[in-house]
Formats: sequence, structure tokens, C-alpha cells
Amino acid sequence: MSARPELTDVLQRLARLIGTRRQEAAGTSYTKELLDAGVERCARKLGEESTETIIAALGSDKQALQREAADLLYHLLVLLESREVALQDVLAELQARMGTSGLAEKAARRGTSS
Repeated sequence: MSARPELTDVLQRLARLIGTRRQEAAGTSYTKELLDAGVERCARKLGEESTETIIAALGSDKQALQREAADLLYHLLVLLESREVALQDVLAELQARMGTSGLAEKAARRGTSS
């Protein structure tokens, strides 16, 4: 099943939109409020959404999981923006890992970082 053309770059479009929210006036958007609150608040919110996604995954409602996964991705993009990490850089990292065994990749990371 192939993705609909309008969905293929939705994360990139959303990341750009989140970036534009940083420049808006205070009180104009939830995204702006999160960014203004700083990295710690963005990270905490991502943690909350991660927990909610896990709970939904353990349930039987696929739509609940879809909604929570969408919230999780959104909050990940906000956290990346708060730290000025470009989605393109994250996607490049994923691209570089493709074709590499997950076990080999994890072993290589253990040897280079803690």
C-alpha cells in the first residue's frame, strides 16, 4: 500500500510549520507556548505523550493508538525545534542506518558512546 502523495512529506511540512510558530506573538498557539516554555517543558510533554502512546498500544483501539502516535510525533518535532535540531538531520541519520542490522548498529553505538 503506497502513501497518498499529500501525506508523503507531512512530517517535513509539520516541522516547517512548527518552526514558523517560534516567530509568532505569545499566546497565539499551543506550539508557541511550548517553545517559549523551553526544552525541559517540551521534553516532559514528549514523555507524557510517549506514555499515552504505550497505553494506547496495549489497548485494543487502533484509532486511539493512531491519535496518540500523531501526538507523539508532533511533540517530538516540537522538542527537536526547541533544540534547533532539523528534522532533515534526523531523517539523514535514519537513512544512514538503513541496510544496517539493528543489532550491529546498536553494538557500534555502544562502542562509541555511553
